[in-house]
Amino acid sequence: MKNTIFYAWLCCLFCLPFSIQASHYKSFKVSIYARAYEVEKMKDLNWLDSTWTIISSQMPVDKIYLETHRDLLIVPDETLNQAKQYFQERGVETGGGITYTINERNHFETFCYSNPEHRKLIREIAEHTARHFDDFILDDFFFTSCKSDQEIKARGTDSWSEYRLKLMTEAGENLVLKPARKVNPKVQVIIKYPNWYDHFQALGFDLEKGPQLFDGIWSGTESRDPASDQHLQNYLSYNIVRYFDNLRPGYNMGGWVDNGGVEMGMDRYVEQLWNTLFAKAPEIALFAYHQLIGTPIRDSQRTPWQDQQTSFSFDAMLQPVIQPDGSSVKPTTMARAAGMTFETLDSFVWQLGNPIGIKSYKPFHSEGENFLQNYLGMIGLPMDMHPQFPTGEQVVLLTEQAKKDEYVVQKIKKQLQAGGDVVITTGLLKAISPKIAEIAELHCDDLKALVNDFGKSGGEIPRDILIPQVRYYTNDSWEIINAGRPLKGGVSGYPVLLRSPYSAGNLYVLTIPDDFGNLYDYPEKTLNQIRKIMSRDLGIWFEGPAKVSLFVYDNNTFIIESYQDEPVTVRIHIEGNKITLQDILTAEIMAAEAQSAHTNPEFRYSRTAPTTDETIFEMTVKPHSYRVFKQL
Repeated sequence: MKNTIFYAWLCCLFCLPFSIQASHYKSFKVSIYARAYEVEKMKDLNWLDSTWTIISSQMPVDKIYLETHRDLLIVPDETLNQAKQYFQERGVETGGGITYTINERNHFETFCYSNPEHRKLIREIAEHTARHFDDFILDDFFFTSCKSDQEIKARGTDSWSEYRLKLMTEAGENLVLKPARKVNPKVQVIIKYPNWYDHFQALGFDLEKGPQLFDGIWSGTESRDPASDQHLQNYLSYNIVRYFDNLRPGYNMGGWVDNGGVEMGMDRYVEQLWNTLFAKAPEIALFAYHQLIGTPIRDSQRTPWQDQQTSFSFDAMLQPVIQPDGSSVKPTTMARAAGMTFETLDSFVWQLGNPIGIKSYKPFHSEGENFLQNYLGMIGLPMDMHPQFPTGEQVVLLTEQAKKDEYVVQKIKKQLQAGGDVVITTGLLKAISPKIAEIAELHCDDLKALVNDFGKSGGEIPRDILIPQVRYYTNDSWEIINAGRPLKGGVSGYPVLLRSPYSAGNLYVLTIPDDFGNLYDYPEKTLNQIRKIMSRDLGIWFEGPAKVSLFVYDNNTFIIESYQDEPVTVRIHIEGNKITLQDILTAEIMAAEAQSAHTNPEFRYSRTAPTTDETIFEMTVKPHSYRVFKQL
């Protein structure tokens, strides 16, 4: 029996797209990406040795990716050979990297992929890299923003998105993959997709064909400062890994974080590492070598909540690092923040199962309500985005992105007729109002409402927010949550969550504020009701404020993480009775606060919701911290 199990395990191992090598960590590898600028400096062994000592003395590293080209700088053979030998002698695996930019400082100026001279150089760079490495990564910029006269002519009557999708797929195959494989038949070419996935098609990133074409993909999990240009929410560092996992299961090789956001405090940098590995990324790459040696630890990075013994301890990070020979090194750069974080995560990430979440359908090359799922993740709704319409679920979430599918209404009907529910956003309702009338005659146009009062069961907020107005027919649809300004005292209100029964299921409309960030202003009572309705497939939800995320796994483990600056109290509801929780980090056994056996009030109209048993646990989560639990 033991031999049979071992043989099966061995077969699975060799089925993986990349071989697994020994790591300093139980369940993930840690790697560093070095830009061509720094790799070129590695011709000086004194510089290389002194800088590598800074990094390696503060953090164990499994692999380094040595970039061969960026901004028309091509690293010579001699330098690459010397750098490879240096790292391999120290037990560090080496891979390659390419950034296809002409001038990154000029708004990330890319190559023009219809230009014969550019095409020749692109091919030569791929061949040069494949001669030195058996695997290499294409950094963020294997796209094109070029609108030269030559590209304008080549585009013809296609839209820019249509043209660039075809152009970059052809370039990937004929300018990178085929030339690289001809030079090195063993080479594995990985494409790293950046964090702005909802805009990819406009620049030529093809998430339908690319993951099938290349040997693997990487996920850009840099969420940085949400107030910066991209306005990416913290939750993206988790959500993007899960989404890319679903593009081609088993071929998402890792997440990728840089030092963006460190100016907000070292916590913000560390949170990105947490969320990448909470998503069970098998490898995490730190961008980049120059940041790890050049971003110093500063007192200004110590946040006000550090005295509350939060999950990341700035003071502990400053403690000397014991080396293998027994000596110690004083931490000096952000490398130590990463190293300490990985040591902590390694103590429990291996105990987590496969992540699960609320299935959300995002068709290939779709856009609309861009990055909304990351905001929903920040209000406690575990997200699981898929490029195909999910089947067999109790609840499916559809945002405006689903309008890309011309058959989406038929798929909604099928889900409802099977006894499942569908939650659509107001963005999607507005886009498909005439078609959705086959299910319910609902309307959402340009009319808006200022609201601050969500009623007795929903709560109030201290400021006005702007929401779209949803119109419906009385007794055909029902308001589960509504809001006004004020709602009480005889003033009219507008739906925030609307229910329309159809066949054996329910169609819900979730109202999304014009500013997605106003979701964080929704009262706690309102958020609680939304979580109950949307989390039926998970068997777990929580009561609590916004800016708290829940990460759920298929082996009865979960993580609750707060991005709040103050401690928060949450009440975890778990389906079933007589459940006991253990805190994985402290081994503390948590007794239940309450048991309940009832049909949730929000399901009182549902034809498919039976009475369920729940066990409820109350707990406090410290600022910018997480807690990890398993059911016993």
